[in-house]
Amino acid sequence: MMTDAIRALIGREVTYTAPEPLGRAAIRYFALAVGDHNPVYTDDAAARAAGHDGVVAPPTLICETNQYAGLPADADGYAGHTWGIELPGTRQVRGGNAYEFHRAVRPDDVVTAVWRLVDIAERATGAGQPMLVFTSRATYTNQDGDLLATNDETIIYLGVAP
Repeated sequence: MMTDAIRALIGREVTYTAPEPLGRAAIRYFALAVGDHNPVYTDDAAARAAGHDGVVAPPTLICETNQYAGLPADADGYAGHTWGIELPGTRQVRGGNAYEFHRAVRPDDVVTAVWRLVDIAERATGAGQPMLVFTSRATYTNQDGDLLATNDETIIYLGVAP
């Protein structure tokens, strides 16, 4: 499954910068959408009592690039980051994400996400089915260059029987 053309994708990078600060409304809407009612996302006094300067965002909010990448929706309706890699004879499966959060995100932060394809490995499932494992790293910073979070994401392309 691993070809020179696929191997050449390692190191590919794309950058998305939000067109404006994150904002309190986005923070409130995301917290409601994920069912997280922690008052630090909506109440300045509660956020200050928790050691913040004011309201902060739920941690994974900035990892949803669809809110600021300005990308068109794909065939499934998703408008966030993908590599757009089509591998005939495979089925794409999400392998997972590993997040590391460095600083709470505030409403006035303008987020930049830099995605880099860091590795592609050819493996086989326990049943011997071939697969390619793509590993990406997204680094999220704000307008001052402060590191906010990193996201290591794995996408698996499973070979399907003809």
